[in-house]
Amino acid sequence: MTNPISSVMFVCVHNAGRSQMAAAYLSHFAGDRIEVRSSGTAPADTVNPAVVEAMLEEGIDISGNTPKVLTDEAVLASDYVITMGCGDKCPFYPGKIYLDWVLQDPAGQGVEAVRPIRDEIKGLIQNLISEIDAKAKA
Repeated sequence: MTNPISSVMFVCVHNAGRSQMAAAYLSHFAGDRIEVRSSGTAPADTVNPAVVEAMLEEGIDISGNTPKVLTDEAVLASDYVITMGCGDKCPFYPGKIYLDWVLQDPAGQGVEAVRPIRDEIKGLIQNLISEIDAKAKA
């Protein structure tokens, strides 16, 4: 395995929906080229079942994932920190690339409501991979 060209941390409140989908897509599309982390400022006990179902429709199984708590160490170890609705609770460190993705929260929603959020995240991830690849070539 080669060293990853970059590392990305996805942060939302519960680490049960948006950040799980984003991390799963990035791992799926980038493989081991990009190191992927996700966590929440107040993690839930389990990943949202509608999110699991929506990702299975894409052929990506996240049913074994567990929400994780955000740590300063994980942020420090990441090149990109992408926040999704956690606001001021996300730690800020100079030198990191911070992106805030404004996305609907899938909490309490059925799979029909999760699909458009999933599809929006998929597009954002594909753009992020292009940006990371362009920087790696520069």
